[in-house]
Amino acid sequence: MTWDTIIVGSGFGGVMTAHALVNAGQRVLMLERGGWVARGPDNWGPRGAGLVTPHYSLEAPYQVAAGPRRYQVGAWHCVGGQSVFYGGASFRFRARDFDADPRIVEDSGAEWPFGYDALEPCYSRAEELLGVAGEAGVDPTEPPRSAPYPQRPAALSRPAQILADAARGMGLAPFHIPLAISYAASEGRRACIRCGTCDGYACAAEAKNDLATGIIPALVRQGMTLRANTVCVRLVRGGSRIVAVDYVDRVTGQRGRRAARTVVLAAGALATPHLLLASDLATVNSAGGAVGRFLMRHRNAVVFGVYGRPPNPERAFDKQVAIHDFYFGHPEIDTPPGPLGGIQQMTPPLGLVRAYVPRLVRDPAALLVSHCSGLLVIAEDQPRRENGVAVDWSVRDPFGLPSLHVRHAYTPRDEAAAAALVRQARRVLRAADARVTWVHAIETFTHAVGTVRMGRDERTAPLDAHCRYRGLDNLYVVDGSVLPRSAGVNPSLTIAANALRVGAHLAGCSPPAVGRRVRTLALHPTPFSGGRP
Repeated sequence: MTWDTIIVGSGFGGVMTAHALVNAGQRVLMLERGGWVARGPDNWGPRGAGLVTPHYSLEAPYQVAAGPRRYQVGAWHCVGGQSVFYGGASFRFRARDFDADPRIVEDSGAEWPFGYDALEPCYSRAEELLGVAGEAGVDPTEPPRSAPYPQRPAALSRPAQILADAARGMGLAPFHIPLAISYAASEGRRACIRCGTCDGYACAAEAKNDLATGIIPALVRQGMTLRANTVCVRLVRGGSRIVAVDYVDRVTGQRGRRAARTVVLAAGALATPHLLLASDLATVNSAGGAVGRFLMRHRNAVVFGVYGRPPNPERAFDKQVAIHDFYFGHPEIDTPPGPLGGIQQMTPPLGLVRAYVPRLVRDPAALLVSHCSGLLVIAEDQPRRENGVAVDWSVRDPFGLPSLHVRHAYTPRDEAAAAALVRQARRVLRAADARVTWVHAIETFTHAVGTVRMGRDERTAPLDAHCRYRGLDNLYVVDGSVLPRSAGVNPSLTIAANALRVGAHLAGCSPPAVGRRVRTLALHPTPFSGGRP
């Protein structure tokens, strides 16, 4: 059987592309390396934190070189991708993020092949599909919108209100983080129970509108076939086309091949270039030297404010407040000049802390965090050719793929932007009566983007404006690797919106109308490895 489209990966890029294609009547096969994440009371327990579940896998670890440091990282493998464990923050990139600011881009050649206006209808549709709750007109950097948010945000929790009041007292403009969380029950949706375990956990109440509980089951009922626990190991080329995808069943070890008229890669900003390089496809691309290059992941850090008394004894969800007054820079900040990034409220739940720290310091660490309120700084990092991934054929993983090596170092500008935001976050926390502050750097790749970027210049961008892989007629890429810049906000909604745009192109319809007849967010998804639930 030859499928109309094979999609590799079930995260934001893959699912939103599938949404357009399934509704256009295509026969779509989605291949996902991981399995379904169970939902229930165990999600709230100490083993429910994402990084200690089997869905964060070290079966084929990535080898990372970050300056002088050498370490290994795993990867998220589950139906729904990182949406299952993310915190729900659903920001649009700002309109100016689509401009090639020379202070960020420098000589990297990074550029968007279109402007914000081309993506705006897709942003609105993605917010509708994900049920994003937000408030328009209060974010000082908010781009133009053609539709309101689908939901109003929830009232601020007590610790969120304290931080918002402190920021407002400093002359800043705090606002609600737009969140893909259902705050009111409705047809097909459960209401959030304010349990406080969103960021880093699978939602036990199924109120966080991740892809596995929200969109994938509906697509399968409409005819999409999902094959979970399937590791794609090679894209098979025939002339100027990809004619098939080779895979290994992760459970049985059985190998297979599936043919398709179109292949869409949505495995993520590390796994997608890994598969392209392992398939020896860089040489067919006019910008083949850029495949795997220009990796960005934000310069992130959490600034903690320590209080004499626990600021959140109710353990309410407190990822609610954002501050964008410094997003494009500030008259009083000249190092570095230009864009800096955003500040968001984020305090890790105690269960998350207990799950991650060594046993001997688990109780003291949990006690310390119970007295903390946190602010996450997200500084835009520069696209640099020397940051990226490469394959090592001398070492193979259990499925036959070459080992992936990741090299990444922040530039002095990246560090200066983060430091400027950290200073402002500390000021807010002190204004909220924190006694002392301390900073924890975040070095994960959850915001990784840019490794197979789109652009106008075929010499520096492996993808064209429709995210087609140059040199091949039927291969497309739709995950975070396509983004030319990281901007200063979470990338998930932009990945989703761009995938809707690409899906509409492949389906031959206009982006705003894509998939309008689909009901979203079905309750009680049934775990399955193929076919329909």
